[in-house]
Amino acid sequence: MPHMLGPAESEPFRLTLNTDGRPHTRENILAVGTFLVGVLAFILGFVVSAHVVATALGIIGFAGGLFAQYVSVTTPQRSIIIMGIVASFVGALLGIAHGGFS
Repeated sequence: MPHMLGPAESEPFRLTLNTDGRPHTRENILAVGTFLVGVLAFILGFVVSAHVVATALGIIGFAGGLFAQYVSVTTPQRSIIIMGIVASFVGALLGIAHGGFS
């Protein structure tokens, strides 16, 4: 039990989407892109005059998120993608409720 005698070394906090140790550039870009589009659609969904943009971004984010979920590799990527899909869906619904594409 030599680990009990010495001082405990803690690992520094690292935020990464590559928990398997391999780089996944395309999947990371899709995950973060889905999240950003979803947040933008969600925010614009509350602006009544931006209903067309919110609806379009919501649909794009939702469809892109489904593809990103299909090709994702790690669990953190999937978590970010699901948050983006939900935000896109809510943004699209708010945009539709405020007038949709008309």
